[in-house]
Amino acid sequence: MAKKAKKKNAAPSPVIAVNKKARHDYFIEETYEAGIALEGWEVKSLRAGKVNIRDAWVKILNNEAWLIGALITPLTTASTHTHHDPTRTRKLLLHRREIDRLMGKVDQQGYTLVPLQLYWKKGRVKLEFGLAKGKKLHDKRATERDRDWQRQKQRLLKMTR
Repeated sequence: MAKKAKKKNAAPSPVIAVNKKARHDYFIEETYEAGIALEGWEVKSLRAGKVNIRDAWVKILNNEAWLIGALITPLTTASTHTHHDPTRTRKLLLHRREIDRLMGKVDQQGYTLVPLQLYWKKGRVKLEFGLAKGKKLHDKRATERDRDWQRQKQRLLKMTR
């Protein structure tokens, strides 16, 4: 009897956008997860994948966390009755203890908050951002050298097997 072909339900990927530049430019010390306060048209654009977080950053103002500089492009089918600002400042939803801890780290120790990725979790949009310190040029070169060595080492191990 012939095997039946399995039906694959092509579930959408939970990852919406990734900031690859962040791990190149920063040492990521810790990562945090936050919800985002969005409008309806923004959620539709996120489902279509029309978002860019490469030039975005997280800032803490008045004991609240904000995502600044993220570009969510409105769909062409969006309502014409309202003005859609693609780069508006969006509020991040965090616990008070997390915000207080982040404020202390950013103010005293010279850290910055960098968005790493946007993704879906139980039907809601989440932002993963990192507590980061900037890399110098020689740090970037060393990281690239280590990554190349690890890649070459894996190739050599694969060839000896």
